[in-house]
Amino acid sequence: MRRIVLTLAMMMALPAVLPAAAHAVDSPVFTSWGGSTEAMQARNWLEPFTKKTGIPVLKDGPTNYGKFQAMVESGNVAWDVVDVEADFAAKAARDGLLEPLGLPASDLTQIDPRFVSPYSVGSFYFSFVLGYANPQGPHPANWREFFDIAHFPGKRALYKFPSPGVLEIALLADGVPPDQLYPLDLDRAFRKLDTIKSAIRWWSSGAQSQQMMAAGSVTAGMFWNGRLRALQEGGVDVGISWEQNITVADMLVIPRGARHADVARQLIGYAISAAPQAAFAHMTGYAPINLASLALMTPEDRMAAPQAHADSHIDPDIAYWAAHHDEIARRWYAWQAE
Repeated sequence: MRRIVLTLAMMMALPAVLPAAAHAVDSPVFTSWGGSTEAMQARNWLEPFTKKTGIPVLKDGPTNYGKFQAMVESGNVAWDVVDVEADFAAKAARDGLLEPLGLPASDLTQIDPRFVSPYSVGSFYFSFVLGYANPQGPHPANWREFFDIAHFPGKRALYKFPSPGVLEIALLADGVPPDQLYPLDLDRAFRKLDTIKSAIRWWSSGAQSQQMMAAGSVTAGMFWNGRLRALQEGGVDVGISWEQNITVADMLVIPRGARHADVARQLIGYAISAAPQAAFAHMTGYAPINLASLALMTPEDRMAAPQAHADSHIDPDIAYWAAHHDEIARRWYAWQAE
């Protein structure tokens, strides 16, 4: 599951004990979301890092925010590098759950400044885009039309969890200019979502979103751009609109008290370097956070990734989300339960 609500997840037990090898001095534990994304991170980052340095990297997962916080607060930290969502990274830094990033300045000179802070750095970035079936026929081409189920009937796929994306899309569809999204007008956003509530089908993983579209159980939805690209490459007839795409990064962080923090920094420095970022982008359709990676990518890869559509990017206010996440989450789940 892509997101676990902190307040609920804290009720979970502490993480299971990793294999004994996880405690080896030079073996950092990399934790990510599982599935194809983690497989590509392992193939393009972890395995080459081990080949270059001789340091084996162990994997665990999926990322779970309740486990993350429980580890740090108990002092029993089994993870060293964790792939998290940007708003969690910002909130975790505010809450004292992270080690300082501590990378050499030379590792950060080519990193997109949107995706670096004293406690985190981008893993990759993606866009929430509008995907639709029947691209040769009538289909919604923007978020306003996405909410118009009278003229464009069918079920709508939306991301299940309270994080940047759905609320911004609702406000954009209701006519709010991109530069006036924040602070989010929650009343207005939920009123807009009310207009399609009966048509919403929630997805909690990239694979589930793809299944919805491929099976025809939705006619349009918000999707991670890489998932739609994979559907197209697999022969599914879907269209993509990049208009007002919501650009979000996953972030790499080091939990406070990590056993192998120094090696974790070496691993992060390698993962965000130009060539590994370009290789990951080639295999996923997501965008590199290293600006020097673009020169290493094919024209086709560059056009498939979010940076080719920067003229219509909307960058969420991650600091706002970090400050207001708990408030938004309470209202979000109450509304879903109504």
